Amino acid sequence: MTTGLELVEYLARDAARLGAETGLPYIAASADIGSPEPMVGLDGRPLAETVFRWVDPALEYWRDRSFALRSPFVHAARFSAEPFYYHDRRFGSWRPAPWIETFSRVETPDTFGVGAAIIAPAYHPRGVIGAIVWASPDPDVDVKSVFDAKAGLFHATALKLTGAYQDVRRSIRPEPARLTRREIQCLKWAAAGKTDVEIGTIVRISTPTVRFHITNAAGKLGVGGRSQAVLRAANLGYIGAAAAG
Repeated sequence: MTTGLELVEYLARDAARLGAETGLPYIAASADIGSPEPMVGLDGRPLAETVFRWVDPALEYWRDRSFALRSPFVHAARFSAEPFYYHDRRFGSWRPAPWIETFSRVETPDTFGVGAAIIAPAYHPRGVIGAIVWASPDPDVDVKSVFDAKAGLFHATALKLTGAYQDVRRSIRPEPARLTRREIQCLKWAAAGKTDVEIGTIVRISTPTVRFHITNAAGKLGVGGRSQAVLRAANLGYIGAAAAG
């Protein structure tokens, strides 16, 4: 079975084929939009140089550390875990969403020569967000029809490629944290703003025991302190993002 960067290159070429087949041959990909490091292949070179190409060949976005902050496509990916498209200077998806209207009201976004695009965010454990943009400079591409027919395939392709890359590049692979029911209870109430004393009253344990469970959970999650333990537990789906917010 293909493994490691061989699998990453295979999936990258699969993403390139998907773009070519759908009239969106220009691709920008990131396994982590919060990191300036480019995705690289077996030879150590950025995939943006070896497998993918971009609308403007002079725009080496993978070398530009501010690109993720300036690109409306990357910015929009922070607000949607679902794929969406760009056409005629507007964003769209399979359903109405408030963030779409917000981004579509920007009259002249810097789209780096893109006339039409499908963007597939890839949300992963530990709060990491990857994304792939399939684009064309041609505004006449019927991108909505492509999106309606194959949005799921674009999304799956982005999840596979960025997920495989993260697995390869993660040098330390600790065992997934396994929290106890009591540790989760304490973190949930901590996320709701309750003090240790209040948590102890609610779950009927002593205050020192509450502190023990939260400290123990933080150690398992590889973080220091109560607030970081709550955030990491939310990112891993133990307590839910709403509770942490």
